[in-house]
Amino acid sequence: MLLSQFSVANRLLAALPRDDYQCLSEQLEPVVLLAGDVLCEVGGDIDYVYFFNEALVSLTVPVDQTEFYSVALVGRDGMAGASVAMGAWKSLVRVTVLCAGGAFRMRTLLFLKAFNESPQIRESVLQYLLALHIQAARTAACNRFHRIEQRLARWLLMSRDRLSTDHFHMTHETLGLLLGVRRVGVTNAAHDLKLRCLIDYSRGAIDIINGAGLRGVACSCYHPLEGRHGVS
Repeated sequence: MLLSQFSVANRLLAALPRDDYQCLSEQLEPVVLLAGDVLCEVGGDIDYVYFFNEALVSLTVPVDQTEFYSVALVGRDGMAGASVAMGAWKSLVRVTVLCAGGAFRMRTLLFLKAFNESPQIRESVLQYLLALHIQAARTAACNRFHRIEQRLARWLLMSRDRLSTDHFHMTHETLGLLLGVRRVGVTNAAHDLKLRCLIDYSRGAIDIINGAGLRGVACSCYHPLEGRHGVS
């Protein structure tokens, strides 16, 4: 059964021409992802590519073989495993589910066949890979030069963009891994944002109350168009 293009939240899939979308949809398998699931390990085979609807994942890289730090977030803006289109059969990152939700997965060989046969699919995926590359580059610069509070505001806004909601679940421990700082640093920064009535949080549930105000706190590394395939 073909999946309806108009019921798919994933922006990469929804933006494809109908014929290209239907070509992919015949091979897409709906899955439910749980927070903490690891979809791929560094150096592991990329057996599937994933297109996210409600789930949010983090792409992390190892540092000194003991810690993992996030370089990018992916939600309904895109996919995981797209690096196979560039010839990378082994994953260069760990893909971890941060927020549970639905997704579609597709066998890698079937995806590559569609990628090679359709100019529109190829263009969309390459454009997305460029946006992902820019996000990772901005994250590296952000982690070096900006304060924890600014970086936290950026990650929260990025999460909102990729989940299309102001309410989501993410613990301070998880946020600490994203920012590459200790949990206490996240707690202090989040408390300050809460006192300013920009966010609220309780037991891992986060609510963005004042998006405009939070954007004012975030550093210049935050670019909302990243979540819509923007590469500016």
